[in-house]
Amino acid sequence: MSFSISTTGSSRRAGRDMRLPADATLIVIDVQEAIDDPRWGPRNNPGAEANIAALIAAWRKEELPIIHVRHDSVEPGSPYAPGSPGHPFKACAMPLEGEPIVGKITNSAFVGTALEGMLDELGATTLVMCGVLTSNSLEATARHAGNLGYQAFVVADASWAVDKVDLRGRRWPAEDVHALSLAHLHGEYATVVATSATLAAAAAAKARQRLKAGRASGGR
Repeated sequence: MSFSISTTGSSRRAGRDMRLPADATLIVIDVQEAIDDPRWGPRNNPGAEANIAALIAAWRKEELPIIHVRHDSVEPGSPYAPGSPGHPFKACAMPLEGEPIVGKITNSAFVGTALEGMLDELGATTLVMCGVLTSNSLEATARHAGNLGYQAFVVADASWAVDKVDLRGRRWPAEDVHALSLAHLHGEYATVVATSATLAAAAAAKARQRLKAGRASGGR
């Protein structure tokens, strides 16, 4: 996916200037087998899973906090229902033992869950979000995060949307749905960024922390 980010009239930083603190928390949303169910229809960003895996690997390497969000649907027949074949995480987003998992039953990962409390325990004020669907749980969670005062980043090419039919019967391609959802978020609730910028920012965050610790131990 290619996209451009305009910051005209906004105080939000563009992705190329992305800077993360050492407690920046990666939140991976609803990347479960259920999202491959054909009922959702055509999607965009076929490389999103690889980017999600790269983000998770980078956060683990740099020992930055990760929280996995899992949708535990209560709707009859949902592929996201606990116990169904679609409920487990996809291989690209499989949590390691000890990594926290937040189960949710609504769109926003903050509603009726322990997510905000977990973030408070971490002292985290910066969130990096990826996952699915862009116009559903990802957007809902990003909006909620922005309204709670977090500095939120949404990784555009590590998420995806599906085709959507509007109330007039017009079908909007997944790429358009994805782009419009990101446009709603950027500069208002979050900053939209690319995987490449996010990986560089994650590495730089820990590098700054290590440099500071080295200077402190050296007495400077």
